[in-house]
Amino acid sequence: MKHQTAAGALFCALAIPTLAQAECGTVSIAEMNWSSASVVTQVEKFLLEQGYGCTVSVVPSDTVPAVTSIAENGRPDTVSEMWINSTGEVYARLKAEGKVVELGEVLSPGGVEGWWIPSYLAEAHPELTTIEGILANPDLVGGTFNNCPDGWGCRIVNDNLIPAFGLQEAGLRIFNHGSGETLASSMASAYENRQPWFGYYWAPTAVLGKYDMVAVDMGDYDAAAHAANQNPANPDPKPSAFPAAPVLTVVTADFAEREPDAAAFLAKVSFDVDVMSSVVAWMDENSASGEEAAVHFLTTYPDLWSAWLNDAARERLAALLSQ
Repeated sequence: MKHQTAAGALFCALAIPTLAQAECGTVSIAEMNWSSASVVTQVEKFLLEQGYGCTVSVVPSDTVPAVTSIAENGRPDTVSEMWINSTGEVYARLKAEGKVVELGEVLSPGGVEGWWIPSYLAEAHPELTTIEGILANPDLVGGTFNNCPDGWGCRIVNDNLIPAFGLQEAGLRIFNHGSGETLASSMASAYENRQPWFGYYWAPTAVLGKYDMVAVDMGDYDAAAHAANQNPANPDPKPSAFPAAPVLTVVTADFAEREPDAAAFLAKVSFDVDVMSSVVAWMDENSASGEEAAVHFLTTYPDLWSAWLNDAARERLAALLSQ
């Protein structure tokens, strides 16, 4: 009952004007077009409005348009889920010129990429938890590697890792999926039918939040090899594990100076990647919006988000939830 009351208060707060005393001006947040970014944006919007008294506008965007807009217009004020390895030269220039400030890791330990097998397969055959074990026993993983769709960055890396590790020479068929939906559904179908599955995936995602998958040990991360493997014309692919992708909260330098309290809050916002996967899995299972998923997170993990707030904001939120 207490949980339902808190959820009701949060739903109401999302739909009514800011209750906190106005101490903050306007804040524009770029909301990227994927589930975890929507959750981050809506959580930050609620806490900035009700805890800090900000007037928040949400700007639908994506990585490249958001970076371009900051370069040309100095807005939005913040991009709350910036995958740094996808930002390109414009972002590097903005950072070098001091026009953006990286506040902290919004996903910890970052975006996770790798090759995976189901946990029940790992329990039955522990040798499959290493790439060497899979190469020695291709039939145990179904004889297939599930690859990324064409046009994805991971497809280029995987297409270099496949010969680097010798997957086809070991007898593995490479299945190049036509879309992200078929890649996800192949894992889901295999898991629900307790069948073998081996392939690429990443987190935070609803699929890895719903299904217990085990990352295959691909050996050490080799920075030079990984960088070279991002080149589709790499003449000499070499093995490397995937590094954790840094996923940061980025704000304009102007915003950091103009709204120091809000910037200090955003610097503390950090979601464990497994927690975020569980939230987006709930979002998917319930066909929920970003706002509804934000309420689910806020009511499920109050100890986590309350630690992000300063004392004044924490008191305001406590007063709101006690109503």
